[in-house]
Amino acid sequence: MVRSEYIEFSTRGDADIVDVTEQVAQAVADSDIANGIVTLFTPSATSALTTIEYESGCVSDLRRLFDEIVDPKRPYAHNACWGDGNGHSHVRAALLVVQLLGE
Repeated sequence: MVRSEYIEFSTRGDADIVDVTEQVAQAVADSDIANGIVTLFTPSATSALTTIEYESGCVSDLRRLFDEIVDPKRPYAHNACWGDGNGHSHVRAALLVVQLLGE
């Protein structure tokens, strides 16, 4: 059995971090499925899913890390090709990869 649910929300962009834990937990609870696997997917090329303790210090540290290693003020070849100014967002999304297995 496969069940699909959708969680939609808006962000402010540029390293905005959204906690989706409650929405995912509610979708699982509403599914009436006793055992299974939850797969989360984001269809955007400039967004990503990761795990982090969602508290203000950790969130601030992650944003600062992004600015230090993928500075939005640097020139990006993507911006030269497309002129959309979000080259740094593509690189940041590519850095966030997570796979968790558990009960």
